[in-house]
Amino acid sequence: MKQLRKNISSGKLQPLYFLYGPESYLKEELTELIKTRAFSSEEEATLNTSVLYGQDVTLGDLVSRASEFPMFTERKLIVVKHFEKYRKAGSVAQQKQHIEQFRRYCKNPADTTILVLDADQIDKKDLQKAPFSELAPLRHDFAQIKHADVFATERAATYGWEFEPDAIKAFSAYIEPSSREICREVEKLVMYASSKRKTSRITSDDVYECVGISKQYNVFELEKALASKNLRLCSGISLMIMEQEGQKEGIMNILRYLSVFYSRIWKMQAPGIRQQPLSETAKMLGMFGRQEFFAKNYLDYATRFSLQEIEKAILALQHTDAALKGLHPYPDEKYLILSLMQQLLGENR
Repeated sequence: MKQLRKNISSGKLQPLYFLYGPESYLKEELTELIKTRAFSSEEEATLNTSVLYGQDVTLGDLVSRASEFPMFTERKLIVVKHFEKYRKAGSVAQQKQHIEQFRRYCKNPADTTILVLDADQIDKKDLQKAPFSELAPLRHDFAQIKHADVFATERAATYGWEFEPDAIKAFSAYIEPSSREICREVEKLVMYASSKRKTSRITSDDVYECVGISKQYNVFELEKALASKNLRLCSGISLMIMEQEGQKEGIMNILRYLSVFYSRIWKMQAPGIRQQPLSETAKMLGMFGRQEFFAKNYLDYATRFSLQEIEKAILALQHTDAALKGLHPYPDEKYLILSLMQQLLGENR
């Protein structure tokens, strides 16, 4: 993806792009970059850019439009959103004819048109069939963001900034794993941090102040309280998180974080884990980039919890999640979180 952006930024544009996957924001961003590099002015771009939708055009329509010469400029840009929903022609014979036309166009696209085909998720079997199979060599994948910390770190680097370990831990724990949300918050963080200092490092204080996380009542303090098995402190921090973030949103954030917390401790119970290099432990725990700094914490946590306690905790988290989804009755969210903490630590007072 970096090389693709680099090529487009330098003006090395291709006549045909197939952007595939669920991360719509990154596809939109790349399409906008193509548009910026293809035309000398915003006015020229507006006049020579067409946005179509798959459900409104057949493959034959698309080939016909792409083959037309642009007016008053060297080239034009056609963007087809939801390409996977392209409208099929009336008869089977017409559909085959349109697919053949599209196949010929893919092999020899017009050099006066930049055609961007933007598709969401497509069944794997359909990807191997025409017309999508014709686009396989031109396909650029935009898969769902799996590791918010890695993506946020890479995004900050494009601005010349980097997260400190505590900062990326705080950021990735509270941010939705969505490229749109991450990009928006990283840009906000960079603007905020650059107004405070010249050094290009984002601190945990920047994240707390800019993203709106309490320094005292957050999931990291809850993690420490759990590790020390302090039921009263865990209950108090949990209630304050819910007070600040909203009952439903707060408890959901707590559940997400604790599910990762206990699953990582469970993984640490595997034989030989403590003997391997810290970098390998971090990878096994799904900790990448600067979050690797915190892998050593789990070496300590693993000694504080028995396998029975971990299994009990995971079951309690699953039961609480099911209750939130309406599968089990409960009076209110405060009762639910206090009950969860009791199940996690009740016998350890």
